[in-house]
Amino acid sequence: MTLLIVFAAKYLIVLPVLVLAGYFVFARGKILRQLTWLTVLSLPVAYVLGRIAGMLYNDPRPFVVGHFTPLVAHAADNGFPSDHTLFAATIAMIVLYVDKRAGALLWVVTLVIGAARVFAGVHHITDIVGSMLIAFVAVAASQYCIAKLRSL
Repeated sequence: MTLLIVFAAKYLIVLPVLVLAGYFVFARGKILRQLTWLTVLSLPVAYVLGRIAGMLYNDPRPFVVGHFTPLVAHAADNGFPSDHTLFAATIAMIVLYVDKRAGALLWVVTLVIGAARVFAGVHHITDIVGSMLIAFVAVAASQYCIAKLRSL
């Protein structure tokens, strides 16, 4: 069980990246344009919002507070938000806009990554939920901006 937690906490993040890359390889026309704009806007917005949220809310990592060794080696810095979960959730939201089924599956992967990060002792649940909310806001705001630009 420990091996699965470590794998999901450290390496499962590759799956959403590969899925998104696959869409860039195989998508054409309108879907590719939508995917490109949404990715180019959403990832930086999510990153910036995540940094701002981290400055506004400090959440020491569970292994720091609980004085134990985490399953995954990590710096004893602010745990909010979870970068792994933020990245996976942002990709899940981006894909959700172009393919509901694949996006929903990536949300399941995101939940697994987040849960593994909690079980590994490097994040609290608030770090995971906060990351998911930031991703939702970043992609929704990006989609809104893209729609407004198209209507000009």
